[in-house]
Amino acid sequence: MPRWFNTTGHCRADIHYMLSPTSRLPDLEGLIAQENYFVIHAPRQSGKTTIS
Repeated sequence: MPRWFNTTGHCRADIHYMLSPTSRLPDLEGLIAQENYFVIHAPRQSGKTTIS
């Protein structure tokens, strides 16, 4: 089955097109580990929900 773009629900790397959040947000894991606050500001449907 070919991959496809998911617009609702949880994304799965084996069936959906996905970009690695660590390459786009290299400091994200450190912010989470330090329990710091951060904001992800981006246009709609740009992958804000699937970053986690």
